[in-house]
Amino acid sequence: MAVTRVRLPDWERDPKHDCRLDLSVAELDLPVRVVNFLEENGIFTVGALLNCTVERLLAIKNVGLTTVKTIFAALKKIGFYPARKEGQNDGHAEHVQACHGGTSSTVSRG
Repeated sequence: MAVTRVRLPDWERDPKHDCRLDLSVAELDLPVRVVNFLEENGIFTVGALLNCTVERLLAIKNVGLTTVKTIFAALKKIGFYPARKEGQNDGHAEHVQACHGGTSSTVSRG
């Protein structure tokens, strides 16, 4: 690992355990309304959020495509990026899942 004067986040120093997955959705840069919708539906951590499908998110009352895009933007800020599918140029993913756990991934770690 290169030497740097900039303090690296814990998740970057210890790749075996990505502590970003343990972050509360309340710690993301999301509007309070969105955090409330997620928590009311049992989604409390980034790990749980990454394992939700877009369809599940859209099934939450008052959650639409704009809210899903807001969630994707917040995930991008902490280093999770939508994976591109073949023939897909806009970068929007069909599912919001992590690269871990052996599931088919549509969000990649940056």
